[in-house]
Amino acid sequence: MLARLSAALTWLGRQAMPLRCLVCEEPGSAGLDLCAACHAALPWNDHACPLCALPLPEGTPARRCGACLHDPPRQAAAAAAFLYAAPVDQLLRRFKFHHDLAAGRLLSQLMLQRVPGFVIGPLAPVPLHRQRLRTRGYDQALELTRPLARALRQPLWCGLHRDRSTAAQSALDADARRRNLHDAFAITTPPPARLTVVDDVMTTGATLDAAVHALQRVGLPDPAVWVCARVP
Repeated sequence: MLARLSAALTWLGRQAMPLRCLVCEEPGSAGLDLCAACHAALPWNDHACPLCALPLPEGTPARRCGACLHDPPRQAAAAAAFLYAAPVDQLLRRFKFHHDLAAGRLLSQLMLQRVPGFVIGPLAPVPLHRQRLRTRGYDQALELTRPLARALRQPLWCGLHRDRSTAAQSALDADARRRNLHDAFAITTPPPARLTVVDDVMTTGATLDAAVHALQRVGLPDPAVWVCARVP
């Protein structure tokens, strides 16, 4: 009851407050805390490899990149709504490191403007380890995924568990990132037949690779990956 009352009060407060662009503070537009000019400047990742979501050169066919042809990743498909570039990079940093949940809500709304065709089943956020969750106070992937699942009318599956605390990926190179995530995830409940793993940012893909590997070890052959932003 208290949770429903809190949600209702939050909704009423949003109706009473004018929309304000979280990037430039001009009035928001189209029901978003983002103005039309900043929306037009968003770095959409519309032409990318369908397996790793790396951007492809304009004018080339939207097929597997050279790296994926040579060494295909574990996931069956991958998509990123954006490139990790301004203003999305600033919004993600505010959301992830500065408790700006409004930025996270806006990013979820924007991801819904580019829903991949493979998203036809439950969504699974990449979880934080409980130690980092205590420090941060919230799980950014869960906060990003929950409104996506609600809007798409898909279940939210939280059977992916961060089993081991790891060093921050941002300080590591690609090989060290892979070693850092080795056996970091476990599955706590049987996964559904179709599943899309959701995270905020994909850099080398090591975190998502470890999560997909954990799912494949328990018999899910073809998880897909959907992220907010891809580092080129």
